Amino acid sequence: MYRLILFFFLISVSSMAQKAIEQNPYIIILGIAQDAGYPQIGCEKACCKRAIENPSQKRMVVSFALVEPETHNWWLFEATPDIKEQLQLFRSITNAQYNILPNGVFITHGHIGHYTGLMYFGREVMNTYLLNVYAMPRMKNFLSNNGPWSQLVSLQNIALQNLSADSAVYLSNKISVIPFLVPHRDEFTETVGFTIHTNQSNILFIPDIDKWEKFDRNINEMIHQSSIALLDGTFYKDGEIDGRPMNEIPHPFIEESIKQFSSLSNSDKMKIHFIHFNHTNPMLDKDSKEYQLLHQKGFLIAEQGMRISVN
Repeated sequence: MYRLILFFFLISVSSMAQKAIEQNPYIIILGIAQDAGYPQIGCEKACCKRAIENPSQKRMVVSFALVEPETHNWWLFEATPDIKEQLQLFRSITNAQYNILPNGVFITHGHIGHYTGLMYFGREVMNTYLLNVYAMPRMKNFLSNNGPWSQLVSLQNIALQNLSADSAVYLSNKISVIPFLVPHRDEFTETVGFTIHTNQSNILFIPDIDKWEKFDRNINEMIHQSSIALLDGTFYKDGEIDGRPMNEIPHPFIEESIKQFSSLSNSDKMKIHFIHFNHTNPMLDKDSKEYQLLHQKGFLIAEQGMRISVN
């Protein structure tokens, strides 16, 4: 009898633990490519031919969903040109248990891959009502005063919510989001990364930055303090784009990042998931020697459809 009681007690404890895990917030990676997606328009090289001939290798523009099962809410980070497919991917992965629309959208900056998906919220498509869009001051001003985005504001398809550098936005009693400025080509808006805090974990998200040495913060320490770090991996190395000076589109090459993060512990290195890959980046080819080398060095890449749990 004692053994029987113990057996059912252990089952009950296990069930409670599993339920607690299922109630923890998590993220779903909805895209890993640079602003133009993969394959990229006009590219007839081997890098894109591979995905053209095998559509299963297509990758959407960088984005992820932050999900809180306990409140049944979710938030979208970046509104990309692939938003239509990404909302459907989210719905498929979560078995349609959540609203098709997020509770809000967080935007990092005003480059085409990061905000132009907002157009699908307009009256020509979903005609949403006061969908929260979180934006920094210059980004907010850009959306408010330039068509066609200003129509989203005037018709109340979206409700612009203020972000301030280093100030937290509280989404629930378990989740807060803190934007911080990063150096980037800020032609129209400022650029931010985000730290997403949950009860015991935090997610670091920096999809675009010029170079780590231009950053006014210690990126290695930020990684150490994070649970997961989704970091700019746009290009693997210098010279990757033929016939175009790469200093026109500065990003930290993955080769540079490997050196920058070489002093990190193995456990810290495994927190890093590179993301935002240009179509020329060999990280999009799992059979490439560069992909294999990155994993040998202890780093990871973000995968479309990947679910990452956080406490």
